[in-house]
Amino acid sequence: MRDQLLSTEVVCSVRWCDGAVHILDQRMLPDRNVWLPCVEATEVAQAIRTLSVRGGAAIAICAAYAVSMSVRRHFRCSEQWFESVLSDIAELESARPAVFNLLQVLAHMREQLQRHSSADHLPALMEAEAVAIHQADREANLAMAEYGIGLIRRHQEGAQCLMTHGNAGALATGGFGTALGVVRAAWRRQLVERIYTDETRPLLLGSRLTAWELAQEHIPVTVVADSAASHLMKMEPITWLVLGADRIAANGDVVGKIGSYQLSVAAMHHGVRVMVVASSCCIDMSLCHGDELVLEERAAGELLAMAGEGLGGEVAAFNPVYDITPADLIDFLVTEKGVVERPDAEKLAQLMCRKRLH
Repeated sequence: MRDQLLSTEVVCSVRWCDGAVHILDQRMLPDRNVWLPCVEATEVAQAIRTLSVRGGAAIAICAAYAVSMSVRRHFRCSEQWFESVLSDIAELESARPAVFNLLQVLAHMREQLQRHSSADHLPALMEAEAVAIHQADREANLAMAEYGIGLIRRHQEGAQCLMTHGNAGALATGGFGTALGVVRAAWRRQLVERIYTDETRPLLLGSRLTAWELAQEHIPVTVVADSAASHLMKMEPITWLVLGADRIAANGDVVGKIGSYQLSVAAMHHGVRVMVVASSCCIDMSLCHGDELVLEERAAGELLAMAGEGLGGEVAAFNPVYDITPADLIDFLVTEKGVVERPDAEKLAQLMCRKRLH
């Protein structure tokens, strides 16, 4: 049985109850806890599209439940029921087509639908599949947390100061979190003195969400202006930069929240170890290196609107969502299958052949 100290649930973003998926609206945090009950796949697609739910794993889990609801709604109600479910899956895919986890899970659910379409118990089967996807993600998070705290303990004794970026916590996953799961577990094992979280523009995922998550457990956290992180590494005894990932290329390049790259460069300069924590399903072996991706950008108005007024048509903006951290800046990649030190193409290929070690 997994260590109760690690597995205690404090924050969650997705609940499945009575045939509906309930989504914690992350747009409302930290001011209000608003739960959105979704009973149709189109409602889940809207929640994904509007960023009510965010984080690749959490989005994928919600989509799996949405497919289950679609099957239950349409199953054998008409001759076109199968096409109706496929249409809902296509709408879910289009809600955030750049989210790798979403596409993977929907491909899996589509395969299950096609394989068992003649089964009388198809609705129950698809619901069980969605529940299993949710539970597997949470179990993977707990495995990563154990590997991560093993690294922290191995490299330095005593309570340490850690830095994180974005929100790779329970809000972004099926529970506990990836990067923030390691941070949370390290605190519970008394390995951490203080957490520093960057505000993480443009959506302030660090100051709005990560700081809120940590505060729920009374973990000491300091929000850092994005432009002050390098200065803080110079001034304070930070030992680890712990990052999540949206996708990992076959050579170990990491696609992460914008700002991850410059933080990793600063960490190398200041002797801060870089730990990337991500499920192995984020590793895209068809992507040779990170620069092959066209990275998503957000609206220019988020940068150019001042007190409701624009700066004028001649002013351009660069407002990317993600950046790419080269593999040679990463000290450790932590997955539920194990730890890879100084990741590269050969080591990742070996990792993907492993069975889970827990």
